[in-house]
Amino acid sequence: MPSGPEQFVAHPLYQPEFTRARELLLATPGRWRIIYHYDGDGIGAASALVRALRRLGYGFQTTALKGVERARIEALLQATPGPVIVTDTGASWPESYVAHRFPVIVLDHHTYPGYPTPPTLPAHVAFVNPLDWGVDGMNELCASTLCWLFSIFLDPKNWDNVPWALSGAIHDRQHVGGFRGLNHTLVQEAMHRNLLHERKEISLRGSTVAAALTASIDPYYVGLSGRPEASTEFVRRLGVAPDGPVDGIESADRDRLAAALTARLTQQGARPEFCERVWTERWTFPGETVDAEELSQLQNAAGRAEEPGVGVALALGDPAAGHRCRGFWETWLTGVLRGLRRLEDEGAHQKTGLQWFQSPELTLAGTQAGLAITYFLDPYKPVFVLSTSDGSTKVSSRGTTWLVERGLDLATACRTAAAKVGGEGGGHRVASGATIPSDREEEFLQEADRIIVEQLPVRPETSS
Repeated sequence: MPSGPEQFVAHPLYQPEFTRARELLLATPGRWRIIYHYDGDGIGAASALVRALRRLGYGFQTTALKGVERARIEALLQATPGPVIVTDTGASWPESYVAHRFPVIVLDHHTYPGYPTPPTLPAHVAFVNPLDWGVDGMNELCASTLCWLFSIFLDPKNWDNVPWALSGAIHDRQHVGGFRGLNHTLVQEAMHRNLLHERKEISLRGSTVAAALTASIDPYYVGLSGRPEASTEFVRRLGVAPDGPVDGIESADRDRLAAALTARLTQQGARPEFCERVWTERWTFPGETVDAEELSQLQNAAGRAEEPGVGVALALGDPAAGHRCRGFWETWLTGVLRGLRRLEDEGAHQKTGLQWFQSPELTLAGTQAGLAITYFLDPYKPVFVLSTSDGSTKVSSRGTTWLVERGLDLATACRTAAAKVGGEGGGHRVASGATIPSDREEEFLQEADRIIVEQLPVRPETSS
C-alpha cells in the first residue's frame, strides 16, 4: 500500500514543522501572497503551491525575486496586508518575518544563519527547512520538491503536483546521477501511484540529430555546441545521418554516437560523472505532452526572460503560457549558447582558488557558470560569474559535488565575502550567490579566493 508522507522521515522535527505550516494555512483562508525565486526551482515551487491553494479555494498573488534581496522581501511584507508564503529564498532572514502581523510560512532548502540550530520564532511564523531533519537541501530536496511534499501534507490529492516538483529538481540538477534521499522516496511513491514513468535515452533533443547536437548545452560539447556545420560533419563522420530524427537512430548508430560524445567530453576535461550525462533519464507523466526535463526548461526560461509568472501560469493550465514559454526557451537557449561559446573562446580569469568571468546576460549568468564548470572549465576550481545592473553586481558561483566533498562551501564564501564589502550573500555549498556594490568587485573576489583556498588547500592534480 502507498505510504503517507508522515512516514517518510523519522526525525522529530519533520512532522512538527509541516504541521505548524499546515495549521497556519488552513486556519487562514483567503488570499495568500507567494514570494519565490525567479529560477526554475522557485517557479516549480510556486507552481506546486498555487495549485494546492486553488484546490483549497484560496486566492493567491505571486511575486518573484531575482536574488539575495532582504530589502525587497521586507518591503513586500510591509506592503502586504495578509498572509505570506516565502519559498526558495528568504532562509537567511528569519528575523524579518517576526514583525509581520499576519501568518508567514517559509519553505526553503538553503542554509540559514545559526544552522544547525533552528531559529526561535513566534507562533504566526512557520519555518520549514529540510536541513532541520537531516535532509541535505543541496541534493536530497529542493524548494519545488519541498513544496510538493507540503502540498501532500495539505491534501493527498496533491501527489499530482509531481510534474512541477521534478521541473524544479531538474533545474537544480538534483537528478544528476539519480534522485537521492527524500527526493528518491517521493519519486518512487509517485511511480507507485502511476503518476510518473521513467526511461533512458541519449541526451539529445531537436528536429534532427545534427540540430540536436548543435543545440546541446547539457552536455556542452566544445567545438560542436552552437556550431551547426561542425556538428553536421561530426555526425556524418560517424556514419549517422545528420538530418535523421533523434528518435529514429538505430541502436548500433546510437551507441556509436554516444561513445564518440563521451570521448569528446573526456577530452575537454569533464569529470567521469558528467561524461555519463551523454545518457539521461526521461521522466514522463500520464496525460502530459511534455516530460520533466522539457517542463523544467520551459519554466526556467520564463524566469530568465523576467516573466516567471508565465511559468507559473503554465502549471495552472493557461494555454497561452505554453506558447510563450517555448518562445522564451528558444531565446534562452540562444543566449546560453552565446555565453558559453564566448567563454570557450576567451577563457576565465584565474585566481589561486577560484576562476571567474563576467557576463552581460544577468539572468543567464548562473546557468552559464554551472554548465561551464561542469563541462570545460578547470574542474578543480569553483567558478564565479559577475553581472552588473543598476549600480550593483549580482554574483553567481558554482562548484561540483566532487569539490564539495573535498571541503568547498560556496554559501560561506559568498556570505562572508559579500558582508566584507557591504553586500549580502548565501545559498548552498555547491551553488551560491551574492549582491555587492559594483565598485568593490575585486575586493569581493580576493576575499572569496582567500576563503576557498582555506577550504581547498591542496589541488589534487592526479586524484580520480
